Amino acid sequence: MAAPEAPIAAPELPSKDDTKDELAALDALEKEASEFNKDAEIDRILKAFRLDAYAVLNLQPGVPDTQIKIQYRKLSLLIHPDKTSNPSAPTAFDRLKKAQTELMDPKQRTHLDECISDARMLLIRERKLTTDSPEVKEPNAEFLGAWRKKTVEVLVDAEARRRKQLKAQMQEEGREQRKVDEEVEQRKRRREHEVKWEESREGRKKKKLKVLG
Repeated sequence: MAAPEAPIAAPELPSKDDTKDELAALDALEKEASEFNKDAEIDRILKAFRLDAYAVLNLQPGVPDTQIKIQYRKLSLLIHPDKTSNPSAPTAFDRLKKAQTELMDPKQRTHLDECISDARMLLIRERKLTTDSPEVKEPNAEFLGAWRKKTVEVLVDAEARRRKQLKAQMQEEGREQRKVDEEVEQRKRRREHEVKWEESREGRKKKKLKVLG
């Protein structure tokens, strides 16, 4: 007759202190992972080409306004300066806000979309392709990368032209303002001359009367 099997010992339950330590360790790991995600996103935003609002928000051109708002809210909550100790968070947050503002402005978004479209057409011409070419209709990673690079070039050129026009406008406004200031100064000198002439005229009259008397 076989000997009875020994009862299996129940596993030892962790103590309350052990449970607290494990929970604390898990919390620490989650916090570390969260901070890593925040730092990575801050780094991505700072490296994104700032003239391309889509790149800053990590969005594809043509997305609806609702997607822009959702993406901005998600990223702004992730990298908000009050929620991370990363010293670059304020700068990244400001760029994120600026990108969202630009995409929600119809005029600025249209300008950006036109630059992206122009970059695509320039790339197609440079490669002697057509809009029906397979690599254009179904672009691979290489084509998309070249498109992004060309977009940067187009945006830089557009920004250079904008600044040049603004400088010329400010110079013209400065010339107009100087002209106005000169006219004001001339009128002032003319009035001062007239006042002095009248004062000297009165003086001459009084002197003449005194001599006659």
